[in-house]
Amino acid sequence: MAEHQHHILVVDDDEQIRRLLRRCLESEGYRVSEAQDQPGVEAHLGTDVDLITLDLGLGRTDGLSIARTVRQRSNVPIIMITGKGDMIDRIVGLEVGADDYIAKPFHLREVLARVRSVLRRAAPLDNGTAKQAPGTPNQVRFDQFVLDLDRRELMGPEGRERQLTSGAFDLLTMFVQHPHRVLSRDQIMDLLKGQDWAPNDRSIDNRIARLRKVIEDDPRVPRLLKTVRGAGYSFTPHTIEAG
Repeated sequence: MAEHQHHILVVDDDEQIRRLLRRCLESEGYRVSEAQDQPGVEAHLGTDVDLITLDLGLGRTDGLSIARTVRQRSNVPIIMITGKGDMIDRIVGLEVGADDYIAKPFHLREVLARVRSVLRRAAPLDNGTAKQAPGTPNQVRFDQFVLDLDRRELMGPEGRERQLTSGAFDLLTMFVQHPHRVLSRDQIMDLLKGQDWAPNDRSIDNRIARLRKVIEDDPRVPRLLKTVRGAGYSFTPHTIEAG
């Protein structure tokens, strides 16, 4: 079977930057499409796009609004591109569902490294971070939620799909495989094998915050995913059943 050619959507209102990123990514074997505004992005949602690079400093459109729109309709990974000093936008972008960020001015080798890393995180479970052992059930039920490991979907108690980023899905999968255990950030990073972590990486905390927004009635007072002060995090559903 031929290897899958990843399709990347580059979103920027600067034609020179789009052209630069296209040449860089195509030289590494990626298929690249371009968009410069929200209608251009929406035209690609629902297609075979595997990853979006999104400049938050678009001239005519708020990049954060585009990120929200994408995350409401799709789990496609997003790498934000931000100005060097735009820390607030960076934090808000991670909170609305971006998977990673790159600060300008950027080096093309960093772009490629982050693209590869995010695509590895988003890989299907049989090739990625939460590989299932033979005979492992493909669904886990906890507190009226249903986590489908094959389809990478989470159904809420109301019977509707809850949208998760690829990173948040892998994190939840890891927690349901280790319920009622206190896990430190280092242990969590070790369990999420196949992912690249920088020293003092805080993205675990960002993923925890995003995951709580999806599974908790009140993310400020978490019931399922609790913080254990000085120790880490613990997943504490009342009921959990694989099948």
